[in-house]
Amino acid sequence: MYISPIREPLVTGSKSYKQVTDDITKPMDGKPGRLWFVGLGLALLALMLGGVAIFVTVWDGIGSWGLNRTIGWGWGITNFVWWVGIGHAGTFISAILLLFRQKWRTSINRSAEAMTIFAVMCAGLFPLLHMGRLPLGFFVFPYPNTRDLWVNFNSPLLWDVFAISTYFMVSLLFWYMGLIPDIATIRDRLKRSFKKKVYAVLSFGWTGSARHWARHESMSLILAGLAAPLVLSVHSIVSMDFATSVIPGWHTTIFPPYFVAGAVFSGFAMVLTLMIITRKALNLQNYITVGHVESMNKVIIATGSIVGIAYITELFMAWYSGVVYERFAFVNRAFGPYWWAYWIMMTCNVITPQLFWFKKIRRNLAATFIISIFVNIGMWFERFVIIVTSLHRDFLPSSWAMYSPTWVEVGVYLGTFGLFFTLFFLFIRFFPVVAIAEVKSVLRSSGENFVRKGVENEK
Repeated sequence: MYISPIREPLVTGSKSYKQVTDDITKPMDGKPGRLWFVGLGLALLALMLGGVAIFVTVWDGIGSWGLNRTIGWGWGITNFVWWVGIGHAGTFISAILLLFRQKWRTSINRSAEAMTIFAVMCAGLFPLLHMGRLPLGFFVFPYPNTRDLWVNFNSPLLWDVFAISTYFMVSLLFWYMGLIPDIATIRDRLKRSFKKKVYAVLSFGWTGSARHWARHESMSLILAGLAAPLVLSVHSIVSMDFATSVIPGWHTTIFPPYFVAGAVFSGFAMVLTLMIITRKALNLQNYITVGHVESMNKVIIATGSIVGIAYITELFMAWYSGVVYERFAFVNRAFGPYWWAYWIMMTCNVITPQLFWFKKIRRNLAATFIISIFVNIGMWFERFVIIVTSLHRDFLPSSWAMYSPTWVEVGVYLGTFGLFFTLFFLFIRFFPVVAIAEVKSVLRSSGENFVRKGVENEK
């Protein structure tokens, strides 16, 4: 039977199974390098700053933020939506691409899954702080209580609680399920030590038997089937926080698909930013190839184009509706006091990703790294524009106001970066950043040796 050869290998360097294990586990075998300690130190400093800002927020209240009676949502909700969007790419890469049998996911899904978990943890912090009284956070959970007080199931903010908590749990299970074979591999490589005992507990007695692999495959597909709808539902529900209101600029039915596309767009950009750095720092060029980067850039083109169409659709509907308030909201976004935020958003999200139509740029790592950062900046400004510029001019000109963040809000935001990168640095220190077992599963069909033989046979 003739098998059509893969033109570009997903694993380069003509690797054997043993070399795959040695290369991927090498960062965990010895002591971390100086760059790892510098990165972890900077992340911990940012985390400490965030801790101080959170303490001030809890001690002094939300009055320490720059919010006012007109603008009740500011950086807090902006950052919440942004972090939730960042967390979308992991489940998209892992679940949907697994269901569609896309082999190029194998070298990047592990880091993307970890990024999802860390990003959702950062996102969940902001609604709790925005409540003002952190100890009363349990009020959002429906359970029988002596107060006879139940949550308002009509509130989209409550839908966030269910959607994001479910998304986090399924993503965590999916991530850990994929880790078990690799944890067992590390366990077997270690000599007798306390570290070996820890990995033995974490591997749940994995032996690599046919029965274990069959159960692993079944559970991976089941969790992928559960996670795939969550990719669409979570950010759709987040968009309902806005779309169910009657505020001009928010009250629109395009928000759910628009927010989902934007979330995958920004999430893939963050994965690229991390992967290009990790690829160089951990010498994983043979496993995270230019082909992987190009495939991800194609997804960014698609989702970025959807986001651009959504922007144009919003402008058209504001004009076509004939509603003076809708028209004013969008004119104010583009030419009002926050015009600079709107045009940063348009430049970074609509114009910059179109450069990926050129193959040379799509396969250029330096250009990809820069564009991925621009995309994340643009997506943050998109959330800022949607929230702040829609609120600062309401129906009564007498209540118009401006908003600017305080150092406390900036500190909390930087603190979430500290939390994210602290967890990410610890992750790459103690767990394989590339899925060893999954790379081996495609080595015989997508490795360099197979590609070379396939081309020779074709000739």
